[in-house]
Amino acid sequence: MKKIFLILLAFSSLICFSCSKKSAEVKMGTNAAFPPFEWIEGKDVVGFDITFSELIAKDYGKELKVVDMSFDGLIAALQAGSVDFIASGMTATDERRKSVDFSEPYYSSKQTIIVRADDNSVSSVSDLKEKSIGVQAGTTGEIYATEDIEGSKVKSFKTVIDAALALKNGAIESIIVDELPAKEIVKRNSELKIVDDDFFTDEYAIAVKKGNAELLNSINKTIQTIKANGVYQKMIDSYMPVDGEVKILKAADLQ
Repeated sequence: MKKIFLILLAFSSLICFSCSKKSAEVKMGTNAAFPPFEWIEGKDVVGFDITFSELIAKDYGKELKVVDMSFDGLIAALQAGSVDFIASGMTATDERRKSVDFSEPYYSSKQTIIVRADDNSVSSVSDLKEKSIGVQAGTTGEIYATEDIEGSKVKSFKTVIDAALALKNGAIESIIVDELPAKEIVKRNSELKIVDDDFFTDEYAIAVKKGNAELLNSINKTIQTIKANGVYQKMIDSYMPVDGEVKILKAADLQ
């Protein structure tokens, strides 16, 4: 009996060790093709949401693991437990709230239009009627283009970078995308330009699995803390500078 007890004790200790090892990290799901919020630099995924997620993980007492996947697969991955939260410039819509719980908003972004630099036929969203429009699959831009633009011919892409390539090649006539990624795309592609027309605004938030109140409360506390202590503004200044180059930050840079 003593030997059996020792074996069971050792086995339970091993299980506990494995559980503690497994829970030492928190997994963040993202789509790393949405600069300046997330993109791939060398072999690393970097960006505003990555730095933000490092701070979230630190406050939650975990190590961050970034999981890069298609945007339209993020919510399914969260529901399946493949990731613990989503930070990917995701808008907290009523439809998505049916599937996930959202944090407080952490960024407001307006939607914008990209066309080829030599195209003067589009000066507002109303000019997109009957035109082909590129969007990222699963985004609010896709919903808007499909439901609110009369006669639109919507083509969905895995990333907005793929959509930009299609626009340059003449496969589509325009793109609807969030303002900051639009600016990054145009900065890197002189053949494209932004149409100055604000037609709706998104509120980005962090998504967690329904009912995960512990993680959600921790994330909301992190949002409140970084906005109060000036860290949030440092991140804005680094990733969204009015002038100059984007500066990549690590959470350790903000201590």
